[in-house]
Amino acid sequence: MNNERITPYAKGILGESRACEYLCQRGMTPLFQRVHSPFGEIDLVMMDQDILVMAEVKTREKATLESAMLSITPAKQKRLVLTARHFLGEHAEYAEHMVRFDIVLITKEGIYHLPNAFEA
Repeated sequence: MNNERITPYAKGILGESRACEYLCQRGMTPLFQRVHSPFGEIDLVMMDQDILVMAEVKTREKATLESAMLSITPAKQKRLVLTARHFLGEHAEYAEHMVRFDIVLITKEGIYHLPNAFEA
């Protein structure tokens, strides 16, 4: 598929699917995709053994892991944390799990996973 012909939204969906597959290959279990709240969205919610992982996926033509990390500004981190709290309020069955925030960067060169990219 020629990525130049698809919309940014479609690229994001494809990136999230690739990220989910990648994380599953590393032993994680997918729970939810595109979790919405009044504060924002979490791309993927996964289980990594007994840790609840909130993953932010960045799909970029050309990027580094550092640039992806910098795109998760303090304001974005706050929205992700508020969305995670909202999620936990609606899904009490996960409330006792430790929560981790990861970044997954999808580029032409490959997939880069940064576990525990920031703390709440």
